[in-house]
Amino acid sequence: MSTSAIIMMISAMVTVWGGLAASAISLFRHPEQD
Repeated sequence: MSTSAIIMMISAMVTVWGGLAASAISLFRHPEQD
């Protein structure tokens, strides 16, 4: 794999997992109060 491809893959993974982590943290900090 070329360096640019690795950088693109890592940045995509960070974006996806970062979004998942942020949503999980916000859910745990502010649970839905029905």
